[in-house]
Amino acid sequence: MRNVVIIGSGCAGNTAAIYTARANLKPLVVSGHEAGGQLSLTTLVENFPGFPEGINGPDLVENMKKQAQNFGAEFLHGAVIDTDFSARPFRVNVEGEWLETRTVIIASGASARWLGLPSEHALIGHGVSSCATCDGFFYRDRRIMVVGGGDSAMEEANFLTRFGRDVTLVHRRDEFRASKIMLDRAKHNPKITMLTNTVVEEVFDVSQKLVTAVRLHNLKTGEIWVQDVDGLFLAIGHIPNTKVFKGQIETDPDGYILSKGGARTNIPGVFHAGDVQDRSYRQAITASGAGCMAAIEAERFLEAEGH
Repeated sequence: MRNVVIIGSGCAGNTAAIYTARANLKPLVVSGHEAGGQLSLTTLVENFPGFPEGINGPDLVENMKKQAQNFGAEFLHGAVIDTDFSARPFRVNVEGEWLETRTVIIASGASARWLGLPSEHALIGHGVSSCATCDGFFYRDRRIMVVGGGDSAMEEANFLTRFGRDVTLVHRRDEFRASKIMLDRAKHNPKITMLTNTVVEEVFDVSQKLVTAVRLHNLKTGEIWVQDVDGLFLAIGHIPNTKVFKGQIETDPDGYILSKGGARTNIPGVFHAGDVQDRSYRQAITASGAGCMAAIEAERFLEAEGH
């Protein structure tokens, strides 16, 4: 019987592990499909406090993991494939094996939507990004491209004009999903050029391990051309990793966990942390803060029950 099982090993899960381990709760962290979370896909992180020279994303996550292990946290490689929160103890199925636990912290994150191109995947962290606030700074006076048509795409494009020489916004349809105010803001920004009815077909150059250009295809005219670009930002949404909790944990229509205050879900003893609930900020530091909150909630919950 476990005191706490933490699902996810990004900033939220690892911070929750540090706090619950220091409280002598001997947490078990299930690493998940994407061990290390979104930070494992980034290179240099310059906005996490305490690292004046910056730190590589995978190194930051690994440091947190070691810190948690030093206090007695246990890490289990694998993914949660099923859960049963209908009665206590809660049951969590990791790769076919059921575990029992008094509390659960869901820190399973949200996965960025990608175009699905092999060249795009090979260049994640080398010019391809899903986070403008994380990586925009690296593209000062560079040519930037943003893919998407919603509010987040407009927001990212506007934000990136602070750094880039110019920003090209590419959308596959001729109409945008973005709200009028966000769309108008982008349209009136002199640094932003919009390409509608257009898709990215290829990202260059994998051999150089660097984004240098993209191949574009206008779906209306059939025109295909190569455009030079230094940074490609995907803003086509995120998918919260909540499928295994469906029908048990309350979520919004997009699948993000609905908070019941603090780090609480609709089930007492099950807590949330990080991007699985946060659709606004999605930063390493906010995920860590949320992991701390969930750990303290779990600790107080167990203490009230005499554990």
